[in-house]
Amino acid sequence: MTARPTVLVTGASGLLGGAVARALVARGDDVRTLQRRPSGVRGAADVLGTVTDPDVVARAVDGVGAVVHLAAKVSLAGDPAEFREVNVGGTRALLDAAERAGVARFVQVSSPSVAHLGASLVGVPATPADPERARGEYARTKAAAEVLALGRDGVGGGPRVVAVRPHIVWGPGDTQLVERVVDRARHGRLPLLGHGAALIDTLYVDNAADGILAALDRLDDAPDVVGGRAYVLTNGEPRTVADLLAGICRAAGVTPPAWRVPAGLARSAGGLVEALWRVRPGADEPPMTRFLAEQLSTAHWFDQRATRRDLRWTPAVGVDEGMARLAAHYGGTAPPAASARSGPHEP
Repeated sequence: MTARPTVLVTGASGLLGGAVARALVARGDDVRTLQRRPSGVRGAADVLGTVTDPDVVARAVDGVGAVVHLAAKVSLAGDPAEFREVNVGGTRALLDAAERAGVARFVQVSSPSVAHLGASLVGVPATPADPERARGEYARTKAAAEVLALGRDGVGGGPRVVAVRPHIVWGPGDTQLVERVVDRARHGRLPLLGHGAALIDTLYVDNAADGILAALDRLDDAPDVVGGRAYVLTNGEPRTVADLLAGICRAAGVTPPAWRVPAGLARSAGGLVEALWRVRPGADEPPMTRFLAEQLSTAHWFDQRATRRDLRWTPAVGVDEGMARLAAHYGGTAPPAASARSGPHEP
C-alpha cells in the first residue's frame, strides 16, 4: 500500500482547522500543522509560528505533498495593514514556499463573504471574489487571497489550487459564533434585526471538514475539474436567522432573543461603531458592524449542485442533528426542530 503524502494544515488550533487535521489523521494521513500555538491534534506534528514568517513557512512545507490553508486574521474590526499582512501576505508566502518545495495540491480555505456585496444572495453559485467591493477588511483581504491563490493554479509547475468557501461554520466548541451568540443572549444583548426572517445557509463543522478533504482529494484524481475554481460549502438547509439563533440558544439552555432592532438602524449604528473602533479599539469584537448587520438581515443561501457534483461530497450531518449534538455538548437534550425546515433546500 502506497503511503499518503504528508498534508500541511495551517490554522489547526481553530475549530475548523482542528477538525480538518483530526479527520486527516483519522483516515491515515501523515499530518503536519502550522499555527502560533499547539494545535492539540493528537497524531499531528506541530510547527509553531506564523504564515508571515518565510523561514517558518519554508520549514513547514518541506517534504509535504499537499497544503490546506486555513490560517487567517478573522475579526469584525482591526488594523487594515494587519489583515493584509496575514491574509494576503501569508497566503503569498505559503504559495511561494509550496512551489519551491514541489507541493502538488493546495486548498485555499476562503469565505462566501469574498463575494457578498451587501445585497441578498439567493440560490447563487460561487460568484467571483471581489477584493474591491467585499464588505470589511476581512472579506476584502480574503477575496484578494483567493484571487491570488486561484491565479497560481498550476502556474510554472506549481501546485494545483482549489478554493472552498465554508459558510457560517458552527458546532460544539465554536467560540466565533456559538459562544458569542450564547453569551450575548444570556446577558440580553442579542437582538433580531428586522423580523429575523432572512434565510441563510450554515455548515456543521464535521461537514465542513469532510468537504475540505473532498476538495483535497479531487485535486488528486480530477485536477482539471476543480483546479482554479471556487466552491461554496453549505449544509444546503437554509433557515431563518431567528430560527438559527433560537436553536443555538435552546441548545445552550438560554432564552432566545425576542427584542428587535430595525435593520437599517443596525447598519447605520454598525458603521458608527466601526469608526469608533478604529479610533479606540475595544478588548473584544465590536457589538455591531455594518458587515455584521448586513449578514444578519439579508438572505444568503447558495446553489450547491456544482459543489456536490464536482467535489463528490454530500453533508452527512443535518442541521437538526447538529443542534442535537450542540445540546449534548452543553449537557442538555436535543432542541425541537426549527420551524423553517420547509424553506428552500438545495440538492
